[in-house]
Amino acid sequence: MKVIVDTSVWSLALRRQQQSNSIADKLRDFIGDGRVILLGAVRQEILSGIKQQAQFDKLKNHLRAFPNLQLGAEDYELAADYFNICRRNGLQGANTDFLICATANRRNYEIFTTDKDFIGFSQYLPIVLTQL
Repeated sequence: MKVIVDTSVWSLALRRQQQSNSIADKLRDFIGDGRVILLGAVRQEILSGIKQQAQFDKLKNHLRAFPNLQLGAEDYELAADYFNICRRNGLQGANTDFLICATANRRNYEIFTTDKDFIGFSQYLPIVLTQL
């Protein structure tokens, strides 16, 4: 099964001081198996806030190994529906998070994240979270 990797996982895995951890190891396994899916919105989040241009360019070039998944109107409409469902149930989330949920659901993909908000979303939305 393909896996949409959230910004939280990329951020953790890309930190230099990390020797080895289960999240980074799992991401490496998914990359090796060709299972990683990258959304354009996640790419933007990963690259945003990098202070040094050389570091930005290097990471941008590395991420180009993962083409953006093409999204359609139905993905965005379902993301908005998911936002509304969660909000009615007292849960807040970022638009990118709901886009990840909608995209994963429409394609039967898992979501790999360390963001605890997704646990709450999973109470109301038909999503599958990757287990470590």
